[in-house]
Amino acid sequence: MTHTDSASPAPAAEIETEDHVALGEDYALTASFVEKVVDAADDGDGMRLRGLLEDLHPADVADLMGFLTSEHRAVVVQWLPPELLADTLPELDDGIREEVLERVPHLTLAEALQELDSDDAAAVVEDLEDDQREKVLAAMPEGDRAAIESSLGYPEDSAGRLMQREVMAAPLFWNVGDTIDHVRRQGEDLPELFFDIYVVDPLNRPVGGVAISRLLRAPRETPLSELMQPVNAIDVDVDQEEVAYIFEKYNLISAPVVDTGGRLVGQLTVDDIVHIIQEENREDILRLAGVSDEDRASGVFEIVRGRVPWLGINLFTAVLGAGVIAFFEGTIEQIVALAVLMPIVSAIGGNAGTQALAVTVRALATRELTSSNAVRTFWREMMVGLVNGLVLSPLIGLAAGVWFQDWRLGAVIATAMILNLLVAATVGVLTPLTLSKLKFDPAVSSAVFVTATTDFFGFLIFLGLATIVLL
Repeated sequence: MTHTDSASPAPAAEIETEDHVALGEDYALTASFVEKVVDAADDGDGMRLRGLLEDLHPADVADLMGFLTSEHRAVVVQWLPPELLADTLPELDDGIREEVLERVPHLTLAEALQELDSDDAAAVVEDLEDDQREKVLAAMPEGDRAAIESSLGYPEDSAGRLMQREVMAAPLFWNVGDTIDHVRRQGEDLPELFFDIYVVDPLNRPVGGVAISRLLRAPRETPLSELMQPVNAIDVDVDQEEVAYIFEKYNLISAPVVDTGGRLVGQLTVDDIVHIIQEENREDILRLAGVSDEDRASGVFEIVRGRVPWLGINLFTAVLGAGVIAFFEGTIEQIVALAVLMPIVSAIGGNAGTQALAVTVRALATRELTSSNAVRTFWREMMVGLVNGLVLSPLIGLAAGVWFQDWRLGAVIATAMILNLLVAATVGVLTPLTLSKLKFDPAVSSAVFVTATTDFFGFLIFLGLATIVLL
């Protein structure tokens, strides 16, 4: 019988398998895998780094870069295979991507960009410094360079900047067989991802689209004109937020992009739009909190610079609230219980205002709230505020009356809460509506204004009523 020593080294195959267990059950990188990458980078073991990284999805490589220090990123990026580097660059956070791009030789970068669709390549080139951009573009084939330069010529965050120029089109007079044969002949020139064949007229204007699944089911002799469906063509200068709305509203997988003359110049696909929707939602959430878009690569000074202005505005609005309290200083000196209870009124009003604000901003973003139903929405939120007040005010009124043995005080805080909830509903709806009407982003400063207003009026109503009723 052969005895196996339990302390003997594991077979090489088992070690390799352990190295490649990168993701946990929640699709997040495991701490042990990140530690292996760090150890390999510290040892300068490039072959082990390549072995660890080569089977990772580009999105996981991008996630890994966020967990590493700048020094470790500099080592890791040197050992990424060109194809993996190309697919990883569009996935990186903006700050990290800029740092990584500084460390990639321009010839290597030019080679990597040729592996990407024109939209992703343009997004990467956009982050390059001017001198590096010139070197990279000069090292690329003329066709790829022209496609990227053309994309960069469109406004930032427009459909023209987002679109990929690789697109499959067929003339109106072709049939299914002609189209399939044409697609097969394209070989490597095919777009990496496409869902529809766009049918164009002699002026290259899209007149319809045929889904690949529909095309493959039809007999070869079937004319495209019998299969095609209407398409939602998007102008090159349409803002990305509008593009995301069109995709979401009409449940699109892809859409053709046309120039000012209506000619087909590219396409947008759902993978790009999911990214845009997430970006817009994240941006709105951050703006409601009064902070900028920070990523894992942001430095302390950069974060402070983004937050200080809003904290300054909050400081100013807090002084206004303090001014109201100071005005009723005499009342508070005579009835100390008011100092204990008044934060309750302002806090409940602030929360209610934030609720109404969040619902309104979301409705504006999804086009569910327009001038046609704005009045109805306003009165609905007012009724919600009133009912909330009628439910909560007896509770706080009873508690205050029992606590301080003064039923008049209970009635004052109950009334103040109802009135402040109505104020909260009013400003929570009207503030974003007004900002939107004035062509400002309603998510930017609404939260600060709503909180300031509910604090100001909460103190004013409560202390004013107390002065009238109790003194």
